[in-house]
Amino acid sequence: MEGEMNLSVLLMSMQPILRAEEFVFCTTRNAPSTALREAICWFREEEGSTLILTRAQADAAQLSYASAFRMITLAVHSSLEAVGFLAAVTGKLAANSISVNTVSAYYHDHLFIPIDRAAEAMEVLWELSRNSLQE
Repeated sequence: MEGEMNLSVLLMSMQPILRAEEFVFCTTRNAPSTALREAICWFREEEGSTLILTRAQADAAQLSYASAFRMITLAVHSSLEAVGFLAAVTGKLAANSISVNTVSAYYHDHLFIPIDRAAEAMEVLWELSRNSLQE
């Protein structure tokens, strides 16, 4: 099944879900194998590997991090080739001075929002979705 590509449909049906866990971004050259298995995302860069883990997992693995985030999953099955979806979402968050780190996976897009702004981000996303219905 291919993901949705129509921007209007994506915005109307994004269905943001705020995850309960706190997540952190860690960087390491030699991550413990447990951390690699538990990471929800692992990306290799020249400077080292970035792992996204729950705060509890990072603490257990004694990995350092600078900030903690809440993850919002956009439940619509978006196509990896959809144009403008994340631009519209991140643009609306930016207009409200909310920083966001995005990860696109095969089925969904995931937004990592500073913990203290997560509830506000959810309001902004639901407003964007409702306003898209009216257009």
